[in-house]
Amino acid sequence: MNDFNTNNNGSTPQEQVSFKDYLNLIRNNFVPICIIILASLTVSIIYAVNAKNIYKSTTSIKINKPKGNILEAPLMPEFQDFGSDRFIANEIEILKSYNIREKVADAVIDTFKNSTNKNKFYLVLDKSKFGGKDKIVKKEDFIKAAATFATIEQKRGLDIVEISVESPSPYEAALIANCFAQEYKNLNLEINRNQLTVVKQFLKEQKEEKQQQLNSAEEILRSFQEKGGIIALDAQSTNLIEQLSNFEAQKNAVQIELSASTKVLNQYREELEKQNPRLADYLTQLSSEVYIKALQEQISKFEITRDIAAINKNNSSNDALIKDYNNKISDLNKKLNDKLKEVKAGIFASSPEEVKLLSQKIIEEEVKNNSLRISLKELEGIVKNYDKDFNELPKTTIELARFQRNRESLEKLYVLVEEKYQEALINEQSQPGNVLIIDDARMPVNPSKPNRMLIVLIGFVLGTGMAVGYVVVRNYFDNTVKTPEDIKKKNINVLAWIPQIEGVTNDNKELEFIVSKKPDSIPSEAFRALRTRVQFAKLDGDETKTILVTSSSAQEGKTTICVNLAASFAQSNKRTLIIDCDLRKPRVHNVFGEVRTPGLVDYLFGQAGLNEIIRASIMENLFFIPAGTIPPNPSELLESKKMKEFMDQIKDQFEIILLDSPPIIAVTDSEIISRRVDTTLLVVSSETTEMEIMEKSVEILKRSDSFIGTVLNNFSYKMGYGSYYKYYYYYSKPNSEDHKTKHKSKSLS
Repeated sequence: MNDFNTNNNGSTPQEQVSFKDYLNLIRNNFVPICIIILASLTVSIIYAVNAKNIYKSTTSIKINKPKGNILEAPLMPEFQDFGSDRFIANEIEILKSYNIREKVADAVIDTFKNSTNKNKFYLVLDKSKFGGKDKIVKKEDFIKAAATFATIEQKRGLDIVEISVESPSPYEAALIANCFAQEYKNLNLEINRNQLTVVKQFLKEQKEEKQQQLNSAEEILRSFQEKGGIIALDAQSTNLIEQLSNFEAQKNAVQIELSASTKVLNQYREELEKQNPRLADYLTQLSSEVYIKALQEQISKFEITRDIAAINKNNSSNDALIKDYNNKISDLNKKLNDKLKEVKAGIFASSPEEVKLLSQKIIEEEVKNNSLRISLKELEGIVKNYDKDFNELPKTTIELARFQRNRESLEKLYVLVEEKYQEALINEQSQPGNVLIIDDARMPVNPSKPNRMLIVLIGFVLGTGMAVGYVVVRNYFDNTVKTPEDIKKKNINVLAWIPQIEGVTNDNKELEFIVSKKPDSIPSEAFRALRTRVQFAKLDGDETKTILVTSSSAQEGKTTICVNLAASFAQSNKRTLIIDCDLRKPRVHNVFGEVRTPGLVDYLFGQAGLNEIIRASIMENLFFIPAGTIPPNPSELLESKKMKEFMDQIKDQFEIILLDSPPIIAVTDSEIISRRVDTTLLVVSSETTEMEIMEKSVEILKRSDSFIGTVLNNFSYKMGYGSYYKYYYYYSKPNSEDHKTKHKSKSLS
């Protein structure tokens, strides 16, 4: 009775993979798993031991957002942090820019050149060549590397940016981090002072130019006086020259200030043009709005009239008049500022955060520029009127008056420009940046990398993952039978598991007949278990007398199984015969150390008698018939009437007959014999027989009623079934007392 499990409809159930299957898979591949894990662990330990210490130094800087006027205040304060984060993100990109890294490279390389201890540096040295003297790394290479060894991050929710640098040298890590912070601070200060610097530089050039002109005018006046004698001007001429020189100086000063304002305004416009061209055009047209321009003209006229009244100090009513003009000018300025606030509010409501401050500066500079133009036009008119009075002076005094006027005008202009220059200088130096270094980078004492324990742990985890992956992939592509469960999952009966016979190799077959050589060994006990299960495989009362042993393919151990199973029957006092029916590549005679002929084929052809081919073995009750001469037609011979008569005849002489046949997939010999025997066994070799071939072999053998199951050969108990190995070893090892008794009896004999 075959031990098959099928569904009611005859279909094979789905193969289920259990947790135990995975454990068995790992257990069966324990050695390669250990090798892979050990190799990975060794590599990680070597790397961890030889890895360079990396030191990390960090500096912190606070970046204040530029403050605008009240119109820039957010309508919804809860969203103010978003704008701040965006501003900080922009500044971080500036910190990462090529320009900053280039400045840092220059500073670090200069420090290295001036340092007396070159051993404090690592990143600045070229380590590409082994041996020889270290050289300074190329500037371009250092700039590129700075993007990797320097980390710039914002502290979450704060306006603080941390600059961290990693280097094998703690001194170098702190140096580079501080250079990053300092160079960024200098750049930020330079940007904030940019417009003030432009004005200062322009006024400096004007001051030097006016000083040269003043010196030249004084030299001309002195030379004239020496040649023509000193000519004293009357009070009226002196007063006229003083007033004219005052207004000329004011006009020239306004002209200089207008030029400076125009330079600044053009820079603002160019910057805004890059960000928002349409807004730049709108702001340009804004300054020419009729209402704003009318207010600026009125303010300018009142200021000029006030200045004229201030010059005429003789009139006692001038103080009240000047006060009245100041009040009117104040009212007009208030109206102008209110109008500008309305304009700014409209612009800022629809402008991004980046252009608000720039737009405000442009509006203020546009208004200032237009006011200067109007004032310049008014002053030019006043100077023109004074020129008429000046030209009416007597001819005897007009030349001296002209030199005097030029000198005094230049002198007053120089004083005004000097004041403006000093004011611009103070403004530039007092303009703070919006970057504050709150924590300088310091030399770290302990390295931040590598974490050697973590590296070893990662190596172990990675090795374990690789090992498991190797086993899974290998198992996926390896379609061989490995364990009894692999066979049972295919609903194929497993009669017994024969362990690997230690010491048996292709070159040494001495222990192949293990039941005779080592009857108390584990494999011998397994063969006895197989004998028992074969005897009781059929429960219908049919006698099991003839047993066919075959396999799916060659080198699976069918001959070894056949010989040792026969030996186990012989040990149970059954007269047992082995017939080598593998008429293509016979091996039974080799196991017993005999010649192949005469044998079965010789008997079937009538060239030898039955007594000549039956040979006794070294074991009691065990006999064998070798294959004999290799025939040209083995299949026809095994299927012949002569073979049937031979089997019927031999059954009367032996209790158990085992037939060793060729692999069933290769030839049809085994299929023919299986129809003439009581029982058929299929030998399956662990990790050798492919699953599909085994299933095909079973399918062929099931066509006859003799097939009872499979025998798993070369199975490793230790790797797959440790508990079975333990029990087999315990019950199969020789008893110490029995061993002593046997030894004693031998001595007595």
